[in-house]
Amino acid sequence: MHRNGKWWPLAAVCLGNLMLLIDVTIVVTALPDIARELDAGLTAQQWVLDAYALALAALLLALGAAGDRYGRRRVYLVGLTGFAISSLVCGLAPGPELLVAARAVQGVAGAAMFASNAPLLAATYGGRDRGVAFGVWGAVNGAASALGVLLGGVLTQYLDWRYIFLVNLPISAFAIWLTWRTVGESRNPAGGRIDWWGTAAFTGSAAALVYGLIRGGEYGWSDALSVASLVSAGLALAAFVAIERAVVRRGRGLPVLDLGLLRRPSFAALMTAAALLTGAAFAHYTYTMLWLQYALGLSPVRAGLAVLPMAATVFVVAAAGGRLLDRLPPRLPISVGVLLIGVGLLLQTAVSPDSAWTVLLPGLTVTGVGVGVAVPVLVSAALAAAPQERSGMASGALNTFRQLGFALGVAVLGTLFTAGGPPRTLADFADALDRIYLTAGLAAVFAAALVALLVREPATRRAAGPPTPTERQRVPTGGGR
Repeated sequence: MHRNGKWWPLAAVCLGNLMLLIDVTIVVTALPDIARELDAGLTAQQWVLDAYALALAALLLALGAAGDRYGRRRVYLVGLTGFAISSLVCGLAPGPELLVAARAVQGVAGAAMFASNAPLLAATYGGRDRGVAFGVWGAVNGAASALGVLLGGVLTQYLDWRYIFLVNLPISAFAIWLTWRTVGESRNPAGGRIDWWGTAAFTGSAAALVYGLIRGGEYGWSDALSVASLVSAGLALAAFVAIERAVVRRGRGLPVLDLGLLRRPSFAALMTAAALLTGAAFAHYTYTMLWLQYALGLSPVRAGLAVLPMAATVFVVAAAGGRLLDRLPPRLPISVGVLLIGVGLLLQTAVSPDSAWTVLLPGLTVTGVGVGVAVPVLVSAALAAAPQERSGMASGALNTFRQLGFALGVAVLGTLFTAGGPPRTLADFADALDRIYLTAGLAAVFAAALVALLVREPATRRAAGPPTPTERQRVPTGGGR
């Protein structure tokens, strides 16, 4: 590639990554309009978010392995194409059922993109250029949440909620063309079999758990289908464990997740913290947005601006503190950051029937500082807590747990939101939000304590950053950040 065009592959990868991460949060601001036009209840609104997050979480590791075996550029292009098609279906959906189904397909496509983008950058750039590439890529990741909430408000208010999906079409088309022209193919010739059975069991367990939680919150915990779903989730999880052990025992390929990693206290604590951090810090947006738009009557743009301080704080803190945080033992910034998330959420319990949207500002700002401190260190900490030959799997597992935490957070907090019946007055909304913020805050405090107690500094710290191509040659199932 001509030297003047060396950053075009970075642009191609960042475009796809920006789209798939924005689509986690862009829907939040548009949910009230979606609900009104499609006559979608709270359950359907939860699934519009969770169908995407679940598919993204469940397939990250398997599609990372597919990229190693069949070509990361190929998998990335397939993901971009699928993302464009499913976005079109989302934008044209006449009812909530098709919208939820299309969101699930969009999540599968997003997983293909997410699992491929970091390996593509690692294979394309080396030396100082690699550091620059991953710095830009990380900044794009940090900006996505801010852009998602705000962009969702702007498109919904000034065009229509359907444009939050249709806007992906020209971006996808340009990203496909740019990838085809500028990104080279890379793969791992030694890649083994893809653990599709393990992937299916994990997906089934996660989907059944989320379905059971959402249905239980709506119909009660004695509802037969709610109970059956939760039992099915447990059985599918047991099947997943058995399958992963069998894959290791037979030595045919690699498991989708090496369960031996979870027997390492540091790694297990980091995965738990990643799930609780994401669920606590971001899942409440769904219900906060309902309060801002339904109860307070804010427009989509004003509602997006109301929660923007958190995302802006994340971006500033992460960018300003990156080098300093990386010099500290990972246990310190992660535990302190997650604790600040808990404190920020507890501050948000100040919401009352007479509150204006400004009551959220102190809590959102403190939470943003916590996310900005903790999240940048999580990747390097997860890599350091795993054997070097499992670095790709460790980074992929981290992203899986984060997305799974968001999906479960939406479901769990939704049961609390409707615990006293669907909120219809300012007093009801205040009570429901207090329950949500209190539970999420305590979950974050618990995660901080877990990290402080269990995460230990490895004997030899590895440099921060994603796995190198050499490391990924050893780990066919690597994926994610």
